Amino acid sequence: MHAITIPEPGGPEALVWDEVPDPVAGEGEVLVEVVASAVNRADILQRQGFYDPPPGSSPYPGLECSGRIAALGPGVSGWAVGDEVCALLAGGGYAEKVAVPAGQLLPLPKNIDLKQAAALPEVVCTVWSNVFMIAHLRPGETLLVHGGSSGIGTMAIQLAKAVGAKVAVTAGTREKLERCAELGADILINYREQDFVEEVKKATDGAGADVILDNMGAKYLDRNLQALAVSGRLAIIGMQGGIKGELNIATLLNKRAAISATSLRARPLGEKAAIVAAVREHVWPLLDGGHVRPVVDREVPMSDAATAHRIVEESGHVGKVLLVVP
Repeated sequence: MHAITIPEPGGPEALVWDEVPDPVAGEGEVLVEVVASAVNRADILQRQGFYDPPPGSSPYPGLECSGRIAALGPGVSGWAVGDEVCALLAGGGYAEKVAVPAGQLLPLPKNIDLKQAAALPEVVCTVWSNVFMIAHLRPGETLLVHGGSSGIGTMAIQLAKAVGAKVAVTAGTREKLERCAELGADILINYREQDFVEEVKKATDGAGADVILDNMGAKYLDRNLQALAVSGRLAIIGMQGGIKGELNIATLLNKRAAISATSLRARPLGEKAAIVAAVREHVWPLLDGGHVRPVVDREVPMSDAATAHRIVEESGHVGKVLLVVP
């Protein structure tokens, strides 16, 4: 088969479409013929040499895919060859085939194109596990999403609105904020021109956000704490703004606030399977009913993954950039 390899870390040109050995479905795994994958920030970090795959996982980038089951490994039940699926991966999505633990498979939602389904697993599992399973966003509460026009952001807006929450987003252009509004965002904040702490306080009569989904890390740590409501929950899922920041413990105590920080890729198989099962139970009906949808900016041939990485690094996209197998 062919896959995107990274002979040497570097810029987008480091991504090479090359012939590699076919994977084999092991115990509890299925082999998926990939139709599409999607670009995530973690893939860019891996390409740059900063984020190695977990031990035992595929060396190729790609944390999600969609396709058709080509073979079942020993001990797999509930799935059949030919089933159309999407899957959460620890790696290997940038390839024509990938072996996937059966617990990380999801059926193709109704009325969703098979290629577009590749935009779902990573963002849906990340949002549901952080915003709902950990931060427990409830109806009537306010969620602040940084990077509202990203793949994570566009899904977080839709899921929060689906459960009856109010949504504030930050983005860097009027056009991106308009796209967020189309998805249901109530409070639109241009982080280049406005202070998100002030804007969130203004929009909530001084209360602040009950939950904040943050991809920036250190750069926003203090201001996120200021923007939190009493008993607020800050969920950190990225570190685009650095890894070390100062935390005012007094403010945290006074607000009775909580901070969580998670990653998805290196979690044990059982934890991933539990998240995928929760997503299938709670989110798939919203997809089937047309209440939530994947937001896809564009499709790029997988063999030209370098172009897709440049698009994501330039942050000119809204939603996900897909890599489609030729």
